[in-house]
Amino acid sequence: MAKEGGQYGNDNKNKEELTITRMFDAPRELAWKAWTESEHAKKWWGPKYFTAPVSKIDLRVGGKYLNCMRGPDGKDYWSTGVYREIVPMERIVCTDSFADEKGNVVPASHYGMPGDWPLELLVTVTFEETGGRTKMTLRHEGLPAGTMREQCEAGWNESFDKLAEYIVTSDRTRIIAERGKQEVVITRVFDAPRDLVFKAYTDPDLIVKWWGPKRFATVIDKMDVRTGGPWRFVQRDACGNEYAFHGVYHEILSPERIVDTFEFEGMPGHVSLETATFEETGGKTHVTTRSVFQAVEDRDGMLKSGMEEGVYETMDRLAELLDELKTERKAA
Repeated sequence: MAKEGGQYGNDNKNKEELTITRMFDAPRELAWKAWTESEHAKKWWGPKYFTAPVSKIDLRVGGKYLNCMRGPDGKDYWSTGVYREIVPMERIVCTDSFADEKGNVVPASHYGMPGDWPLELLVTVTFEETGGRTKMTLRHEGLPAGTMREQCEAGWNESFDKLAEYIVTSDRTRIIAERGKQEVVITRVFDAPRDLVFKAYTDPDLIVKWWGPKRFATVIDKMDVRTGGPWRFVQRDACGNEYAFHGVYHEILSPERIVDTFEFEGMPGHVSLETATFEETGGKTHVTTRSVFQAVEDRDGMLKSGMEEGVYETMDRLAELLDELKTERKAA
């Protein structure tokens, strides 16, 4: 982070370490994504009143990041670093340096920073999940002692305040896939009453309006919404290619829960059990879908197939449809 940047050298005389621990009311998967995916990092990187117009992340050992913070006066501060250690979902270790817009390391004086800044500092971030919440600990090593360390601490804390607001209050789709587990959990809060959301999941006339990414047209072959009833959806793209999915409803508890199986006919034999729950609070509906696969390898294969992109777009389409349905209901 440019305001906190610098280079961690061998001479640590008059250098200090900063440690900050924060608890976030969000799953570890979401906190990890906020640090490791550019589109998320740009939402919170930088102290209060700063924006982050550029974030480039090459998340691999030896890979580099390049971030730009823009101050309220329009001045840009660039920072870069090299990833030294990456333990997915658990730990990131990277260097931290001031940089120019091309990613070249520059001294702190380039931005008018006082104090004895080394060209390279070291940042370690760890993530620990506790009961659905995330304990995040940051260590920033090699900072100049005194006032600059205090300003650095203030800058990080303001950034983490923005991070907390972003990952806790956002109504966006969340995908949680813990390493080594054979399940995926998808959550989304919709600004619509539960009965309307449940209807969107169980009415074939509505399913075709939101199920799947926009580039596909969904056709309902079967949809017998009752315990033991079968379902089969077929998606077609602009080139006429077809992709079919089918399953059986195991439980329909209106408007609280749907349990069914899911199988992509292009990969027969890989069946998952899906449980969707619907909870209403203050006129909004929290939908949680838990998909349990037969093996961790099946789960990981589904994620690698592009599942995440499809889920995000599908949930956004559902949110748009629910807005339309709410408007129609008010007008009726």
